[in-house]
Amino acid sequence: MAAYDAVNKVPDYEISELAFVSKRTHEYNSLIEGIKNQEMSHYYLYLKTQDVNFPFDETLYQSLLEKNEEKIKQLENDINEAEKNDEGELEKAFSWVKLGEYYAQIGDVEKSLSTLEKAKKVSISLGGKIDIMLTIVRIALFFNDQVAVSEKLAEVHDAIEKGGDWERRNRFKAYKGIHLMAIRRFEEAAELLVDSLTTFTSLEIASYEDIAVYSIVCGILSLDRKNLKNKIIDSPEVLAAMSGSEPLQAIFSLAISLYSSDYASFFKFLLATREKVFIPSKFLSPHTDFFLRQMRLKAYAQLLQSYQSLSLKSMADSFGVSSEFLDEDLCKFIPTKQLNCTIDKVNGIVLTNKPENKDTDFNNLIKQSDTLLSKLQKYVASVKISSD
Repeated sequence: MAAYDAVNKVPDYEISELAFVSKRTHEYNSLIEGIKNQEMSHYYLYLKTQDVNFPFDETLYQSLLEKNEEKIKQLENDINEAEKNDEGELEKAFSWVKLGEYYAQIGDVEKSLSTLEKAKKVSISLGGKIDIMLTIVRIALFFNDQVAVSEKLAEVHDAIEKGGDWERRNRFKAYKGIHLMAIRRFEEAAELLVDSLTTFTSLEIASYEDIAVYSIVCGILSLDRKNLKNKIIDSPEVLAAMSGSEPLQAIFSLAISLYSSDYASFFKFLLATREKVFIPSKFLSPHTDFFLRQMRLKAYAQLLQSYQSLSLKSMADSFGVSSEFLDEDLCKFIPTKQLNCTIDKVNGIVLTNKPENKDTDFNNLIKQSDTLLSKLQKYVASVKISSD
């Protein structure tokens, strides 16, 4: 019997990613081939409802169903044999897990969840229960149901706190990091994903290159220059994964251009990151515009902090864009004070406004004093009422 602790790539996250890309490109050959190999009858039918251009073939669907029925019958017989022969709780739980994983593999969500819940009840091992719960998380991630992912991760966290081992804690860290990234909590995600680079073994949820890309995406948004260099640019794990990965090369080059103030290359690598990292990713694609905006803001602010003023043309030349484009783009950030500067349109100059720290500290002190005084007044009033 296979080891109960083995982590299977179920459901296959690559199929879900292929489906996401195929819906945009209308290129379905690799997706259909993957569905055939995984015998994914239910997922095949599901895709028909999600994509009007999906090339659904009823004959293929029926052939997949026949294979599913045959395999399910075999797995159910294994469960009956395990229970009939009273082979022990580990063997019984394992047979239920195999059936639940097969349902997950073919895309039958309802039966996979109910079967895995049964397996969890049969299992007496805390580690085994955690593995089952993480499989349920993978099912939710496969369908990009982040609400369900959040709920299930909370359950996994509670179980791990009761005694999860090092390996399962590391797997949980990667799962949660991906989830936080997917719901745009990039700073929290960066802490988990960057930390998981040195211990990542969860190939059932993502490739190592994927985790490196996710780490840089979250890190470049939330880390300061010092930590960006220490944790990303100088990371031996990131550098080792670089070869052959176009998405990783694109986002890493963007990080380098930002850190080294190579503004002339910034937009080239920003656009490459958009095309190779964000657009093809089911987790990152919804955040494309946000990322592009935040990166431009970060680059503009980094350049401006070195000057009290500089010409709009000089700044535009630094980024390799037109003065008209830069003028329009800066005006997206200035009114909301995301950029602390103004534009003198008459003279074509960008003027930075650097607030004095003393003024800021004084204003904070005034606010705190007002809050304290208000609380004291309420306290005095309440004491007076009670004494009356």
